[in-house]
Amino acid sequence: MASNALPPLLPKVDAILVLDGDGNRLAGKYYGDFMKTPSAAATEGADAADNAAAAQSVEQLRSSFERQLQSKIGGIAAKPDAAEVVTVLGKTAVFCGGSPAGQGGGGDVRVVHVGPAGESELVLAHLAEGMYEALSNLMGGTTDRAMVLDNLELVFLLIDEHCDGGIILETDGQKLAGSVLLRDEQEPTMGHGMEGQGGGMPGQAPPMQSSGGMGGLGMGMGGGDMTIGQALMQARNQIMANLNQT
Repeated sequence: MASNALPPLLPKVDAILVLDGDGNRLAGKYYGDFMKTPSAAATEGADAADNAAAAQSVEQLRSSFERQLQSKIGGIAAKPDAAEVVTVLGKTAVFCGGSPAGQGGGGDVRVVHVGPAGESELVLAHLAEGMYEALSNLMGGTTDRAMVLDNLELVFLLIDEHCDGGIILETDGQKLAGSVLLRDEQEPTMGHGMEGQGGGMPGQAPPMQSSGGMGGLGMGMGGGDMTIGQALMQARNQIMANLNQT
């Protein structure tokens, strides 16, 4: 019997979301036809007003889905290595994070993977845990809202390294973090391509901080002794050296 299902070793997701403690989307991507109306796709000959209206309706659908998702996961703290599972609109949603900052979880941000109803919960949990580990590494272990907003470029790069078109590319947290840092070094300006992908403040440059993010790894970057570019390069080199040692 013919089947449109993907092979069992090729997991697929409908959406990857990074939400704050109130359920607001900080970053994320939707894949395929999930949360799209028939008129959402721009058609040949459609004018700008029609396309703008279609885009708005798609965003409304996504916002509604995220509100329903938040109603299910709000108040639940999932450990980094023990994802929680809920069902929303017939979809399986698995998430990590959500602990109040400073209370063992490292931050209030959640990483959510939304998959088809037939997708294995264990597989989705493995995906969410891997991405959350990578996010935590990139943010210096502090996955709170402010830290994620200050480093949105890295978060969007992480999503792209983790998943392409709904197909998972990599799940190992250490490898994901290393790939993101290498790609960020090759693409220093990441303002392009973020608008419309789902949240946050596209194009915002990550500030160099003495606590949190790359500065929070304790690399002793003295702002008065080097330029920001030199400090950023030192941070990347140190992180890559640490990853290679693990």
